[in-house]
Amino acid sequence: MSDESDGKKGSVRLHSDVPLSGQEAGRGSSLQIEIEQNVATRKGGATIVKLNGSLNTATAPELERRLSLVLSGTVKELVFDLSRLKFISSAGLRVFSMARKQIKERGGQTSFVNMQPQIKEVFEIIKALPGVAVFQDVAEFDAYLEARQNRNREDE
Repeated sequence: MSDESDGKKGSVRLHSDVPLSGQEAGRGSSLQIEIEQNVATRKGGATIVKLNGSLNTATAPELERRLSLVLSGTVKELVFDLSRLKFISSAGLRVFSMARKQIKERGGQTSFVNMQPQIKEVFEIIKALPGVAVFQDVAEFDAYLEARQNRNREDE
């Protein structure tokens, strides 16, 4: 992980690559995380989390760890930039849900921007089925999400 100032007053960028092992590495998945803190917005300071790669069982714990550091502060505006996120599993959705809950409890807002079509479809599925368990287990749900996202990539 590296820190660098980007010249904006009070803004710091934190970069990290999540190393993978085993099956996840074999599928070529990895996740780069870039966090820009105190980015000036109309509402004040926001934290922007840029994700590049796959957010899955292997990479979600590192994102959760990084977010817990950010959320230990007074952040009230959290923006996930998903323009380079290629894949998300239920483990990634759980991390988003945890962050969203913490921000909401302090009266803040969590936003998701620049979603690729396959990621947007996952969010639409989740929104359409709140609280409804239609899959036998997490593995079945993840297999479904992977198949849908792969189909969208093939259509491009």
